[in-house]
Amino acid sequence: MSKKVKYYYDQESLAYRIISPRKRKKFGYAVLFLIASALFGFLCFIILMNTPYFETPKDKIQQREIENMKLRYAILNKKIEDIDEVALNLEERDNNLYRVYFNSAPISEEKRRGIIDRKRYQELEGFNNSDLVINTSEKVDGISKALAVQSKSLDEILKLAKAKDKLLGAIPAIQPVKNEDLKHMASGFGYRTDPFTKARKMHEGMDFTSATGTPIYATGDGVVKNADNSLSGFGNHIEITHGYGYLTLYGHLSKYKVRAGQHVKRGDIIGYVGSTGRSEAPHLHYEVHKDGKVVNPINFYYGNISAAEYVAISKIANQENQSLD
Repeated sequence: MSKKVKYYYDQESLAYRIISPRKRKKFGYAVLFLIASALFGFLCFIILMNTPYFETPKDKIQQREIENMKLRYAILNKKIEDIDEVALNLEERDNNLYRVYFNSAPISEEKRRGIIDRKRYQELEGFNNSDLVINTSEKVDGISKALAVQSKSLDEILKLAKAKDKLLGAIPAIQPVKNEDLKHMASGFGYRTDPFTKARKMHEGMDFTSATGTPIYATGDGVVKNADNSLSGFGNHIEITHGYGYLTLYGHLSKYKVRAGQHVKRGDIIGYVGSTGRSEAPHLHYEVHKDGKVVNPINFYYGNISAAEYVAISKIANQENQSLD
């Protein structure tokens, strides 16, 4: 169909002429059409984006997956928080109980948890749920580091516990002669009258009077250093090294039941009471050394006597009487 042409009558030329629209007017119509088309397209886009009725099946599946992912992350975060609470409780017991008991320095919070470098999560940025994923990853990494430090700490505590057991076994903690085998305790630790010179001098052990042949017991776990009469004045004697700076000496024995280099346990019979060496009567001279210095043996009898017995023997030991060696 041909375009309709309009005419007008020109009185000057007495003829009909074609009516031509102005170019500017044509351009205005074109611009107006384009603007109207753009507005209509924009409105359609807004309506499509905000109207669920226009969601495709693929969009619906993706949305469900996103919601499920958020739910799973929320559940995961709750589990992580529960694990973190347990880890914190374990850290508190480790610092304030275990390490205190074994006299070990606590582990600082900085060493346990440290500072997480967010640069390691750069590949997780730029997504719709990046913050959620990054925060969860930070928590997991923080707990993983704390658990690694705690595991190492528990290994250290286990070693300390084993060493503690050895220490407790090594300490000379019992009397070397049983109470029922004693006649009496003749002399204690401190200044006493020498039976031979009658001079007042330091008595570096305790004397237990008992019949010849009375069993003598190792007071702690250790190794026999020597069992001979090499030390002047002690006659037949035994020295036991217990480790941790402890050494015990048993003097004036009638005979030995152990030899040098032999391992003994607390309570093992190591020899028998006698009166060899510089001795006035059958008795055991017993000494305890710590880090090369003599200490009062009475402080170590908590392993096999009662409180009442300790008080009684302490009174006798503190009397300044005459020693037997």
